[in-house]
Amino acid sequence: MTRTLFPPLFKDLPPDLGETYNPDAPWDLLGQTLDEALANLPSSAIDSSLSPEVHLLGDRIVIGRGARIQPGALIEGPIRIGHDVVIRTGAYLRGGNWIGDNCVVGANTEVKRSIFLPGAKAPHLSYVGDSILGRGVNLGAGSVLSNLRHDGRQIAIPIGDSQLPTGRRKLGAILGDRVLTGCNCVLFPGVVVGRASQIYPGVQLRSGVYPAGCLVKLRQELEIVQLRTD
Repeated sequence: MTRTLFPPLFKDLPPDLGETYNPDAPWDLLGQTLDEALANLPSSAIDSSLSPEVHLLGDRIVIGRGARIQPGALIEGPIRIGHDVVIRTGAYLRGGNWIGDNCVVGANTEVKRSIFLPGAKAPHLSYVGDSILGRGVNLGAGSVLSNLRHDGRQIAIPIGDSQLPTGRRKLGAILGDRVLTGCNCVLFPGVVVGRASQIYPGVQLRSGVYPAGCLVKLRQELEIVQLRTD
């Protein structure tokens, strides 16, 4: 068996994304692989009816059958939106996204140059930047997948005592299939989480690699002070 640097992430990938997948550099999917997949889209292919209040900008916008896009959503091309996707009011999908079948982009959620594998959901008030969400991922309300260091330097991922350079100045999180985040989680740039792991609400997850099938808990201490009522 060939060992990789990272825990298991994706059971399988769609053909237009998976042909050159490197398990030791999963963020490469966000580079040339995504560019080529979007470049191969037709100029326009919209197979679902859209309200006049849905705003489309740019070229190469593909929307599959059964997609339900609510009024007030803003969608920039190039973008691929699969079958039976739900995009809710106030969602902002910036150019350069690949959204698989049966995904959800929720109200007031912003998605920038990211990949949602089939069934991935960011249902409420989230930011997803330069990230990959595996099949069945669900982001709790208010989850933020941050993609840029304050100093603007290249993002490197801590592995043991070393730093693995990614060659990317912008990189959010890579979440394996069925990862769940609780409400108000913040994932720092360069987070990799293995399949079927769960992250407690309110966790601030630093850059690094987190195993598959684990629970990331937040411990906090509460102090309760009795107020005078007289």
